[in-house]
Amino acid sequence: MSLTVPPRLLDQAQKGDIDDAAFVECIRTSLPYGWQVVTELVDRLHHDGGDFADNQVPPPDEVARGQLLRMMASDAMRTALENHFGVRLAFQNYHRAAAFRPGAEQAYLEFVTPRAQILNQKPDLVDC
Repeated sequence: MSLTVPPRLLDQAQKGDIDDAAFVECIRTSLPYGWQVVTELVDRLHHDGGDFADNQVPPPDEVARGQLLRMMASDAMRTALENHFGVRLAFQNYHRAAAFRPGAEQAYLEFVTPRAQILNQKPDLVDC
């Protein structure tokens, strides 16, 4: 299961639209490692002032890896986080997440190319 959904949020979803802030909170509490990675990227992006910040440190264990993967693989979760933090997110392999500043289209397009994916491959990442 990707998220631990509180009964109140499930009830909202069954009745119609849900509150964006409640969905973001559900992501934060359900996937703490993924949340930590994204918030650290956003903090670095704001602090360092570049076009993007990325994470190249592998997750500490399989639980953390699964959290990051589930969060970044879900269009709904990734979009909610992008809207919440005002960034654009991208993902390579099982751990390299990146947050892009609005308007950093060229940096984003370079990050998501097949070339960038190939250059990010390492033998120890084959089975991740």
